[in-house]
Amino acid sequence: MTPLQKMLTGDWYSCLDPELEALRDRARTALFRHNHRAPDKRRDLIPELVELFQTVGEDCYIEGQFHCAYGMNISLGDRVFLNTGCTILDSATVQIGTDTMLGPTVQIYCAQHAKEPQARKDGMEFALPVTIGENVWIGGGAIIMPGVTIGDRAIVGAGSVVLKDVPDDGQVVGNPARLLP
Repeated sequence: MTPLQKMLTGDWYSCLDPELEALRDRARTALFRHNHRAPDKRRDLIPELVELFQTVGEDCYIEGQFHCAYGMNISLGDRVFLNTGCTILDSATVQIGTDTMLGPTVQIYCAQHAKEPQARKDGMEFALPVTIGENVWIGGGAIIMPGVTIGDRAIVGAGSVVLKDVPDDGQVVGNPARLLP
C-alpha cells in the first residue's frame, strides 16, 4: 500500500512521501487564494476550496487565515462557520455537522506521531478521525485531539483541550476538557 492508502485506512505511514507532499501543496495553493480574498468575497467559497473538500454544505463561511493539511478529508454540513485562524490537520476524516460554529483559532488534529525519536524523524504517524455533530459550538482556542467525537448540540469552552468524546448536549471546559454537570 502507498503512504496515502495507509493514511486513509489508519495504518502507520510516512508523512514525508512525495504524493502526500503534492496533496499538501495543492491545499496550500487553494488556501492562499482563499485567505487573500477581500473579506466581503469570502461568503462564496472559491471553487478550488470547494473542490478540495470532500463535501461542503449550503451557506458555509470560512474566515481568512484558515489552514488545513489536505482538505480532501473534510466534510462540512450546511451553515458551518469557521472563524479566523482555524486549523484542521485532516490526515483522517473530519466531519463537521450542520449549524456548527468554530471560534477563532480552533484546532482539529487527526495525526498521532510516533513516540520513538527515529520513527518521528522518519515522519511516521497514523491518523484517527474527528467527528463533530450538528449545532455544536466550539469556543475560541479549543483543541480537538485525534479520534474524538463531539455530539450534537454540545459546547466546548474556549481554550479547552478535548481528549475524550463529548456526549450530545454535553458541555466541556478545561485542559484536559472535563464534562460539566
